[in-house]
Amino acid sequence: MKIPFIKYHTLKILNEFVDEFIPLDLFLSNYFRKNKSIGSKDRKKICEMIYGITRWKGLIDYLIDKPATFEKRVNFWESFDPSCYQQSNIPAHIRVSFPKTYYDQIVKSHKEDADKICFDSNFPAPTTIRVNTLKIQRKILFNRWKNTYNISLCNYSKQGIVFHEKINFFALDEFKKGLFEIQDEGSQLIASLLDISSTDLVLDYCAGGGGKTLAFAPKMENKGQIFLYDIRQTALMQAKKRLKRAGIQNAQIVLDISNLKKHKKKFDYILTDVPCSGSGTLRRNPDMKWKFSMDSLKNLIKEQREIFDRALTYLKPSGKIIYSTCSILNEENIDQINFFINKYSLKLEQKPFISIPKKNQMDGFFAATLSFNK
Repeated sequence: MKIPFIKYHTLKILNEFVDEFIPLDLFLSNYFRKNKSIGSKDRKKICEMIYGITRWKGLIDYLIDKPATFEKRVNFWESFDPSCYQQSNIPAHIRVSFPKTYYDQIVKSHKEDADKICFDSNFPAPTTIRVNTLKIQRKILFNRWKNTYNISLCNYSKQGIVFHEKINFFALDEFKKGLFEIQDEGSQLIASLLDISSTDLVLDYCAGGGGKTLAFAPKMENKGQIFLYDIRQTALMQAKKRLKRAGIQNAQIVLDISNLKKHKKKFDYILTDVPCSGSGTLRRNPDMKWKFSMDSLKNLIKEQREIFDRALTYLKPSGKIIYSTCSILNEENIDQINFFINKYSLKLEQKPFISIPKKNQMDGFFAATLSFNK
């Protein structure tokens, strides 16, 4: 019997992805590029099924006949409602579809809120854009779009707009002109913690694709100077393109950190958006929770400390350094801040920014601003 088109590609993707080490979103992008016969509506349905099954695999596998197969999971998904099982006697970590070790870590950090956090992490995150105020004001762009798209203003970010239905942003003329970037509201709020002026020297030490620089740079009005550094040079090349599109002219890409030797102890602001477990952004990367291990967490904690140690050498005595993650685990967040305060004689400038993934709200982030304790 012939398998329906959508189901055929869903099963093909699930089976092929098993042996892959790249993120699910990148794998899907590559797959659709190779299979151009799949139209946009079918792509949307396939993605919804793939992400849904990946998010709820733990609970689905508990409920279906053994041995679990992708075909059984796909068939079960068609009538699956996870809320029906939340008051049952099924073990808690299975009810919310998390590996037990990962679930236990979230319980350790969030106690009685852990189940709600895990449950909400299994639903799609909202789609949010940040308006580039170097080129246009949020009010103007919002008014231009409000009769065309289902949108609303962000609750906290002054530059954010929420799209309640996904669209192809990259095809929009406004995107091509650099009027906005796609960015979670929580990430926008972290960038806003940099209370920078037009004369400051700023270092984005783990810049990646430049998302947070793109968010805080408009404050400087193309004055002062921003340096972006990351060990991932491919990401920096992407950042270079985005900066150009946004009209940001006071930023420089640093491919070799030794080129910044002359700037040791001279930066007014340093942002260290360090590699982390990504436990606050699992709605976007649900495959990552099934790859979690305590060894990987320990390695990340060590790496975070090494990055902060190196970045701190560039901070001027009166400067401020921001440590941020997209994690909700205390080991990567407040525990690290306490470690840094004790080791380097630092102080907290203000209460850390903390967000928790909630349905239809921003992702989970942590950020703390530190300075030398004089």
